[in-house]
Amino acid sequence: MVNEHPSAKVDDYLQAIYSLDGEGETVFSARLARRMGVTPPTAWATVRRMARDDLVELDSKKVITLTAKGHELAEDITRRHRLAERFLVDVMGLGWAEAHDEAHTFEHAITPRTEKRIFELAGDPKTCPHGSPIPGTGAKLAEDLVPLASLSAGDEATLIFISEELEEDMELMIYLERSRMIPGSPVRVAETSTSTGVMVVERDGERIPLGLAVAARIRVRRK
Repeated sequence: MVNEHPSAKVDDYLQAIYSLDGEGETVFSARLARRMGVTPPTAWATVRRMARDDLVELDSKKVITLTAKGHELAEDITRRHRLAERFLVDVMGLGWAEAHDEAHTFEHAITPRTEKRIFELAGDPKTCPHGSPIPGTGAKLAEDLVPLASLSAGDEATLIFISEELEEDMELMIYLERSRMIPGSPVRVAETSTSTGVMVVERDGERIPLGLAVAARIRVRRK
């Protein structure tokens, strides 16, 4: 376990980089800025400080990668965050859409002893409620998953994963929760239109419109 404790802001950046990398994204400063909801200069200034502290490395193209030290810290805070989400939803009964924001506060209070107990109470979960693997459990995003946006009309699939990028939008998460667009849900693509940027999926007979940009951040397993 790493004994250093970065600031809460750096924790958030570490989580974001770890999450983007885990989803197969190349992490640039502009991409990170969008994820963090800040201006590119603000994100770049933080990244430079993280590089100074040996948390990240920058290559000649300014691609951001975690160092060994940064990766260990990122895994630690990400594990606590995703475990906190699972605990808040499964044990405390908090809404699925609310868990992400609430976990940002709760995660910092989780000690190793508390973490072990939460794992036990939550039934040794492998993923957060939104499908992200919990570091240290051996879980990974399956390689056979595809973006929902890549499916065509008539295709059927099972929803497996909601990107953490979408979790930052509370309104969207509430919409997905109300529509039961959650991991484990079977879906069928009713129609898709690149001209309007919208696709319509069906779940239990209900038609659910989704922007293609949102559907691109949802991964499913084809049936």
